[in-house]
Amino acid sequence: MSQSPEEIRSKIDSTRARLGTDVDAVADKVNPSSIVHRQTSKMRGSVERAKDKVMGSRDDAQDSAQHAAHQAGDAVRDLPNTVTSRTQGNPLAAGLIAFAAGWLISSLVPPTDAEKQAASAVKDKAQPLIHQAGDVVKGIADDMKEPAQNAVQEVKATAQDSAENVKSDATSAAGDVQDRAQEAKGNIASS
Repeated sequence: MSQSPEEIRSKIDSTRARLGTDVDAVADKVNPSSIVHRQTSKMRGSVERAKDKVMGSRDDAQDSAQHAAHQAGDAVRDLPNTVTSRTQGNPLAAGLIAFAAGWLISSLVPPTDAEKQAASAVKDKAQPLIHQAGDVVKGIADDMKEPAQNAVQEVKATAQDSAENVKSDATSAAGDVQDRAQEAKGNIASS
């Protein structure tokens, strides 16, 4: 089952192309900028997910606000009928309805200075957490530098080994092709 030199050359070329593609893919995967980009994307995604869990997404907040405003309008329109029907003979229900109506009305009134101060105090207390999160991100980036450099060195070594293997395989295959060509030439000459 001998192969022609053209078939052998074709196989060598296809092997070379596959190895070149594989080496390029490995080099891209361990490229420090690619690693940093992937890690940054992961961090951004996890920060966004955490923020959405804590604060809700912008769409959720908008939908909630629209829904609350719609419900508030309905509640104000139906308030006289609701109060009359629910409070007949039940003073506890009347108190709860009055409380809910007060809460609803207070939510429609702009915030007071005291409320603004309370919100500012909460923001000031959350500031160290923001700095701490930034420090964590910087620490992760610092921790990733050395593994990324090690990965680059390993890829370089692997690529060099692969290149040497491809070169030696190609040299060996070329020698085999020459030997077979010489053999075929000898067979033709003796025929």
